[in-house]
Amino acid sequence: MLTIGKLREYGADVDTGLQRLMDNEEFYLKMVNVFLEEKNFNNLEEALKAGDLTKAFEAAHALKGVSANLSLTPFYNVIYELTELLRNGTQMDYSEYLDKIAQERQKLEDLVK
Repeated sequence: MLTIGKLREYGADVDTGLQRLMDNEEFYLKMVNVFLEEKNFNNLEEALKAGDLTKAFEAAHALKGVSANLSLTPFYNVIYELTELLRNGTQMDYSEYLDKIAQERQKLEDLVK
């Protein structure tokens, strides 16, 4: 079960995330769960595999925004770097970033169990 304590151990800035949601702990935890189901995880992967950097940027930017609002710092740090590369249209192999994102998402999903 996801808890504030587990998110703190993960490295999330829970206090800031809670402030953004009027200190509603139940809602905050719910939003973290909703984030894990975000369709932009799949959109990002599909766009990168197709070489569509514009769509990949849109998906990454959305994930960056949600992770920032929830103060999921470890995830945010990975997606931020990817978002900036995509913003600049950098042509490269993004598989390392997809792996890092998948790892961070898995860490969060493991907290829910």
